[in-house]
Amino acid sequence: MTMKEEAPSVPECYISEHEGFYGTIKNFTRDFVVTEIDIHGQMVTKPSVSDVPQSSNITEACPGAKSEGKTNIISPKHQHNLKEENSEPGPGQNGDITSTASQDCFDLSIILGQAVCEELEQFTALLREMSSSPNDGVEKKLANQESSNGSEKKMANQELSLGSFPDKHQRANVHRAVRHSFPFLLTVTNQSEIRVKEDPDFKLLSGLVSEEEAEDFIRFIDTKMPNSVYTFRGDDSKEHRTAVHHFLSRRFGKLVETKSFSDQQQKTTAITVRLREKGKPRKRTADDSKEEEVYTAFTLRKENLETLEAISYMAAVLGVLPSDFTYAGIKDKRAVTYQSMVVKKISPQRLREKASEFEKRGVVLSSVRSVSEPLHLGRLQGNHFDLVVRDLRSHQGHGTLMELDSRVQEAVENVKVKGFVNYYGPQRFGTGQSVQSDRIGLALLKEEMVAAVRLFFTPEEGDDPQSVAKRHFLQTDNAKEALFLMPMSKARERMMLRALHRYGTGPEGCTRAWLSLPHGMRVFYPHAYCSRVWNEAAAHRLTTLGHRARQGDLVWKQRREEGIEAGETSLPQIHVVTAAEEEEEVYSLGQVVLPMLGNTVKYPENPVGGWYQERLARDGLQSCRFRVTPLKLNLPGCYRPLLAIPHSLTYRLEQGQRAGERQQEWNGKSQASGAVPQHPDTDTTRPGGLERQRGGESVQGNGEGESTVKYPDTDTPSLTLNFDLDSSCYATVCLREVMKCDP
Repeated sequence: MTMKEEAPSVPECYISEHEGFYGTIKNFTRDFVVTEIDIHGQMVTKPSVSDVPQSSNITEACPGAKSEGKTNIISPKHQHNLKEENSEPGPGQNGDITSTASQDCFDLSIILGQAVCEELEQFTALLREMSSSPNDGVEKKLANQESSNGSEKKMANQELSLGSFPDKHQRANVHRAVRHSFPFLLTVTNQSEIRVKEDPDFKLLSGLVSEEEAEDFIRFIDTKMPNSVYTFRGDDSKEHRTAVHHFLSRRFGKLVETKSFSDQQQKTTAITVRLREKGKPRKRTADDSKEEEVYTAFTLRKENLETLEAISYMAAVLGVLPSDFTYAGIKDKRAVTYQSMVVKKISPQRLREKASEFEKRGVVLSSVRSVSEPLHLGRLQGNHFDLVVRDLRSHQGHGTLMELDSRVQEAVENVKVKGFVNYYGPQRFGTGQSVQSDRIGLALLKEEMVAAVRLFFTPEEGDDPQSVAKRHFLQTDNAKEALFLMPMSKARERMMLRALHRYGTGPEGCTRAWLSLPHGMRVFYPHAYCSRVWNEAAAHRLTTLGHRARQGDLVWKQRREEGIEAGETSLPQIHVVTAAEEEEEVYSLGQVVLPMLGNTVKYPENPVGGWYQERLARDGLQSCRFRVTPLKLNLPGCYRPLLAIPHSLTYRLEQGQRAGERQQEWNGKSQASGAVPQHPDTDTTRPGGLERQRGGESVQGNGEGESTVKYPDTDTPSLTLNFDLDSSCYATVCLREVMKCDP
């Protein structure tokens, strides 16, 4: 083991003794591909077990439905019709109607049945036709339509019956789906029967604004998201704006507040509507208050974008809050990453409609489907990594390719067997930032809100727009002007500046600014501080107590038998090593865990425990309870294994750019199939499988012969690595152990 001068956030303390080599990563974002592995052990780019309906009961497909008894969200009046229509499965179908239902729980043809859905469409078409031809009565048109097609509609007084739905969850799904597809309709429940008719509020509003705006506004009202806003198109007529204000106040006054704002650049004025925080929505249907949330799951692919940035952008486009998105973990920025997400209050259909707009920002969605609950942090098994390390060279700066080949083999084999020190990676602290996230977290733990805000807005060197905006705020304390300068893509900074402009830059205003961020963003900074202390504790433990489990260490009593993950675990599995157990070597170093700071953890009962207390005292946290009450943050703490081991590790040494070319080829194939990218005809787990270079040739050896492929001449070799890590483990830290330097 070696211990070098402490790095800013990740100590240079290693577990193996091999020499290592130099190299660079992330020369291109596609050199670093991260694919989340779900709790079933499958990469999220491959259809997972959780995506497949677990029952023939169609309620599994919609979030608002429960699978009790024989509940079915299809209209009872037309169940047999739908089954007959789907009796012959088409391409890619299995004949089970659940596979169709799972595509979108707002699909009225599934919820109501095809026949009722067609009746509803005819009814809405006639209503719209009547609106454009007011001299013709709706009753007359409907009567003519009935006589011409012989349908059995239950209609009276401009209403249409959709049938009876005895279960309240059925009714909730019908109400939700109808209102989403036809905002100009009002759904009414009479006992178990649901009827639809024209919404008088929509009719009046569409006389003041365009029908498109009226539809969007009604959908906005139905989302019932406090503090969300909707802005009508610019309107230069003050008299007309006054009429709109009066209508909205009269019809929705308990629910919304309205204001007119002038746009100096566009030279126009528009009305903005905000849903009140504590207002009760107008009761549009008998079951609205009992409706369950809509959850839509999807796989997010992003490139060169932070997870939280991607969420903030999607939230702005969809008109929801960033906190409505849930995810299992945060992924790297400078990489291509694939991860599961769930968004609340947005249907699969609406999410698909916005997909092309997301792609403009490097955000691609796939596997869009309805689910019944949000995701939770840590609900993953780990991540799969496909990496390219370029510009390989020895630490001495010389040596042949075969010597480098041997050095790579030794390094990789050591890490496969011994693992690596399970540090939190540099991205946990904000790579390249002038003020790292752990310093902000320390200020928050001390409840120094103003200091934390000023640290957050510390600019980088240079005149990029973000730094200019931050510098302007620190120099002038003018949040409004800084907000104008801040790029639209910087969602966190803009949320903070809006709150600072609204509430001021004093202690109370800074507290409100932090509260404007979603909980996941707020807690990130205190966690960064706790992570830095953990890293330092790990290095201290190894340098002072060595590579054996010592008396007073904390260990996992049963690591795998109880299904414990290698990321973090809770109190019941923790055991304090006794003197006798140390003597008999009952536990290995791989079972030792260290506590992540918090208010529910215990500390090692040896000198490492005392080190924790001294470390906290240096930062003025000797009496810290790890609760930040003003920000509604509580840090219970956890336990993290001292060591981590990569799984399914394969590697290949190649000449120059060819590694990147192959990596991109295999990235595409593996992401489509969910397979681990491995190259044909090469055993990449043993020395004979490594590629050696002769000039412009790549020589693949398999122990029985060689095949030569002509590649372009390049100057330096590259290393391709493919492996899995448990959740909360960092590939960059694994590479540090392999290379014995920062990649």
